[in-house]
This record gives sequence, structure tokens and C-alpha cells, in this order.
Amino acid sequence: MEYGLALAFAGAAFATFLAGIGSSIGLGIAGRSATGILSEKPEQYGLMTLLVVLPSTQGIYGLVISLFIMLKINLFGGEMNEVSLLQGLQIFGASLPVGVAGLFSGIHQGKICASGIQMAARRPEMGVKAGVVYAALIEFYAILGFLVSFLLIFIGIK
Repeated sequence: MEYGLALAFAGAAFATFLAGIGSSIGLGIAGRSATGILSEKPEQYGLMTLLVVLPSTQGIYGLVISLFIMLKINLFGGEMNEVSLLQGLQIFGASLPVGVAGLFSGIHQGKICASGIQMAARRPEMGVKAGVVYAALIEFYAILGFLVSFLLIFIGIK
């Protein structure tokens, strides 16, 4: 296997790996908080579930970019495209925005969701206003990382 193709594979792996780590840590933080609340207030299951699931989107963004990389190198179409060392480096670099943005935003979104869960337990009317809206603000940066990776893969790499 040539080095360019190996770098492209590493890029696909890093996009999923880093964003998935951020999502899983964020889900763990929010899930621990919700579990404590639900033991006393099971009627808040719907809102708690929404706040726990929000950090999972970063992992999805990383997976989608990985699939785009695999499409770019024609992994699913039979014979893979030849990937030069420079193209491999470009693909690897293009995977980093979604991976790094997903890693950090997933963790911090989990923390914000955990705080929103605590707030919703005390003041349910504020759960969506503060918990979900604040978590969505962090989501914006994961979307920016996704967008940059997407544009680099489809426009920046020839």
C-alpha cells in the first residue's frame, strides 16, 4: 500500500476516532447527570433524553466525513483511486477540523447538557431554554469543523 492511501485511511479513522471520543465523553457526562435526576423525577425522561443525546452529533459528523473520504478514494467502487503522498496528506489534514472540533465540542457540550439537566430538575420550564439552547451554541463549532472538512475534501483536493 502506498503512503498516500495509508494517510487517507488514517484521516478517515482520525475523523471518526476523535469526534467519537468527544461524543462518548460528552454522553457520559450528561448521562450520569440525567441518571441521578431520573431516579427522583422519572417524569422528566423526555427532556433528559434530549439533553443526553445532543453530544452524540459530533460522532455522527466524524463518521460522515470518514465516509466522504472513503468515497473520495473509491473504497466502495472496486478498484481504489491512486492517492499520491501529497493528496494523502491533504486528505489527512482535511479530516482534522471535524475530528478536533468534535473532540472538544462533544466534551463541552456534555458539560453544558449536564448543567441543563440540573437546571431542568429544579426549574423544568428552563430546561429547553437554557439547556438545549446553550448546547446548540456549542454545536455550531462542531458544524463549522464539519463544514471545513467537507469543503476541503470535495473542493480542495484534486
